[in-house]
Amino acid sequence: MKKSVLFLILAALASACVSSKKFKALEAQQKNCSEELEKTKQINQDNELTLMALKSKLEELQNEAISLKTDTSNLGISRRTLSNELSKSLKELDEITRTFEKYKSTGAKEASVLQKQLEQKNIELQKKSEALVILEAELKLKQKLLEEREQRVNELEELLKRQEDALNTLKKKVIDALIGFENQGLKVEQKNGKIYVSMEAKLLFKSGSIVVEAEGKSALLQIGKALENETDLEIVVEGHTDTDKLSSTSIPRNNWELSVLRATSVVEILLANSKMNAARIIAAGRSEYQPVDPADKSKNRRIEIIISPNLDELFDIISND
Repeated sequence: MKKSVLFLILAALASACVSSKKFKALEAQQKNCSEELEKTKQINQDNELTLMALKSKLEELQNEAISLKTDTSNLGISRRTLSNELSKSLKELDEITRTFEKYKSTGAKEASVLQKQLEQKNIELQKKSEALVILEAELKLKQKLLEEREQRVNELEELLKRQEDALNTLKKKVIDALIGFENQGLKVEQKNGKIYVSMEAKLLFKSGSIVVEAEGKSALLQIGKALENETDLEIVVEGHTDTDKLSSTSIPRNNWELSVLRATSVVEILLANSKMNAARIIAAGRSEYQPVDPADKSKNRRIEIIISPNLDELFDIISND
């Protein structure tokens, strides 16, 4: 009898020890997930700011190009007007010169008047010639600036288009990989320069479980294969729950733990069955605090895989401008 009691006590102590270790490991894992999530949130914010800055820069350059086109057009008109005036003045000078030569030999009174007109016309021509040189130099500078702005606008537009096209291609790749899982609470969206793959919990988990079911695993395998060769991506796997309180003495004990552990289970499957870079993927829990539909709890219980492109090239462009 004493041996049985002793055995029960030892078993209870061993169980408590294992639970304590598991609890501490979970706490450490949750802390790590929270830290990684904060880093990723900062990266996402930086990426969004970079995109906004690039679009703002593009708009600024487009406005500058429009202004330069207007200036160039006005300078072109002024140049043509001045050139016509100069040509007209040259003809007048030629006419005065011929008349002056005609009267000069006879010493006529008109010769003195013509001499003054000739001198005045020469001064006028000199000023117009100098003004034309300045105007042509300004026009040349404006044309050069316009060419540079238009080239920069084209570069930025092309870069943004390439990024948008790459996102569209990646979105199609993910959608194609998930053919066969339609109408199972799965949605792929593109917004804010990122791709969101939302999977309702019913596709992946039984109620309160952190173990991925076979059909959900099959969908995750397809996603992993679609993404494994994409090297310039940051991927966050977020677990979300509904507002129903989970209260348990065993793990998971609450919605925070449930969301973190479900996200971790998804990440483990993605990494174990593909060549995805573990340094590029993060597991995070959001608990119940980011519902997509307060009126439909089933939609709030979900896993979101958020795929963000690497925007280093765009950031370098903004930094170097």
